[in-house]
Amino acid sequence: MEMMSLLPEFGNAILTLIAFVVALSIIVGVHEYGHYIVGRWSGIKAEVFSIGFGPVLWSREDRYGTRWQLAAIPFGGYVKFLGDANAASGKDGEAMDEMPEEELRHTMHGAPLWARSATVFAGPLFNFIFTILVFAALFLTMGVIQNPPKVTEVKDIPVQGIEVEPGDQIMAIEGKPFPETPDREYFETLPETELLDYTVTRRGETVNVKGPQYTPPMIGFVQPRSAGEAAGLMAGDYILEANGEPLASFRELVRIVKGEGGEPVRLIVLRGAEEKEFVIQPELSDVPTDENGFEQRWLIGITSTPFFEAERERPGLGEAFGLSVERTYDVVVRSVSGLYHLAAGKISSCNMSGAIGIARASKDQAEAGLESFIGFLALLSTAVGFLNLLPIPMLDGGHLVFYGYEAVTRRKPSDAVMNVLMTIGIALVMSVMIFALWTDITC
Repeated sequence: MEMMSLLPEFGNAILTLIAFVVALSIIVGVHEYGHYIVGRWSGIKAEVFSIGFGPVLWSREDRYGTRWQLAAIPFGGYVKFLGDANAASGKDGEAMDEMPEEELRHTMHGAPLWARSATVFAGPLFNFIFTILVFAALFLTMGVIQNPPKVTEVKDIPVQGIEVEPGDQIMAIEGKPFPETPDREYFETLPETELLDYTVTRRGETVNVKGPQYTPPMIGFVQPRSAGEAAGLMAGDYILEANGEPLASFRELVRIVKGEGGEPVRLIVLRGAEEKEFVIQPELSDVPTDENGFEQRWLIGITSTPFFEAERERPGLGEAFGLSVERTYDVVVRSVSGLYHLAAGKISSCNMSGAIGIARASKDQAEAGLESFIGFLALLSTAVGFLNLLPIPMLDGGHLVFYGYEAVTRRKPSDAVMNVLMTIGIALVMSVMIFALWTDITC
């Protein structure tokens, strides 16, 4: 193989690594800063705040006596508090035995229960706060599609007789009022004809006009590493036929792919002025449902898009934060559902992503643009916050369980018990990480 042929692959690997390191450093930095700042407010002294592990590349000490540093291995980070033996917050018994009583108060292990609990909980909390702030910023900068939607541009699709114009506000389709929250059920009740009757508001008047299916068989997005991407499909492609059947709506394509039961699907696609043929092998995937469950579907990895661009309005600050809290809550609920279904064996373990999967996703979102990458950071931050609250020794949730035990019994677990439980926790977390890496490689 010639050296030049390796350059694109090498470039992809470098971009993947850079995107992963940037994403991980931001999310870990947010998480650890939560521990640091609440610990400082609670009277617990932080000796080291590190992004990365291993040899120190750069460091400086602030006026509080904390050394801020960047280390050579950029896959994580930590805060080392006074009295900690290591980055995992293990207790340095010898050092604490020699400390005067007043200094013990400023260690993670000698501080009051409320201070330790607040400091530990602050890490996941800051991840959730970061997510809410990011979503709010995206809503404020990108705006929100108003409802009913107002057309700003009708896309160029090969359908004759479209009378919908820019400036029209869609009030009803086939006499059915446009719903406050558009869902699949509403569109599935519409006839599968090429043209539909639209009721729109145009320059202050209500008029009836003809328009195409709300979601015609036009590709809005191609999932990375999907069957559609492997076949060469692109966003903007208009699918004329599927297995010889002419299409008027995207849901007809969904029905055909589902009906084939995993058999290859032949598509005739219009790209610009040229027709192209693709044969695609659908993949069986676990898809979230509206009831926070999962169902298996045959997918080719493409999503639909409306036949028009919709006007966006910038929400007020309060509305933006309300929407972002709602979005964050939805992500957490789906995370809980996904974890439950994984643990119960109800969905494939291929739905689990390890470091390689997260690195690939980081690269994909970075390539999709800044807004996509920032949105991905918000999702990743929520995942990190949620996972750290799991009641596993070594994780923040495990520490909070220990503090709960201490609050009820009025005594701390013994050092021997803590060491055993922490060892079990480390082994469990490492096992899950290795298994996730295995799924990244084999799925």
